[in-house]
Amino acid sequence: MSDTSRTVLLLNGPNLNLLGTRDPKQYGTTTLAQVEERVVALGKELGVEVVCAQSNSEGVLVDHVHSARHMVGVVMNPGAYAHYSIALRDAIDAIEAPVVEVHISNVYAREEFRHTSVTAPVVAGYVAGCGTVGYELALRAVLARDAERRS
Repeated sequence: MSDTSRTVLLLNGPNLNLLGTRDPKQYGTTTLAQVEERVVALGKELGVEVVCAQSNSEGVLVDHVHSARHMVGVVMNPGAYAHYSIALRDAIDAIEAPVVEVHISNVYAREEFRHTSVTAPVVAGYVAGCGTVGYELALRAVLARDAERRS
């Protein structure tokens, strides 16, 4: 990663390393590697470098968000941490780079506890229920939000 001013972080939280095999009815059969490949390719088309990271650890995710503070922005699927991680919420709130939150499934069509996101109030955008194409939508949203903040 060279020029962070033209870099977007694609960040995935807990259990997303199991995409493609974990609950395919809910999350589909596309793997995380395939999602990353598509988003990296779209980034190239749109003129940005996309770097990818995934962790099941809350602290590691916080560190990644901090490292993105000088980047174009972050596409982030916080997984279950969206529902209760104040540390992740505060990390997002602490950086100027726009963060767009992604959820593969429609969280509002699922269990009640998934209807609340502590991270949603501090992100620049929110995409849910669009399947893995939501990541590509979120990348476009990050770039639009970045352009708005720079103008």
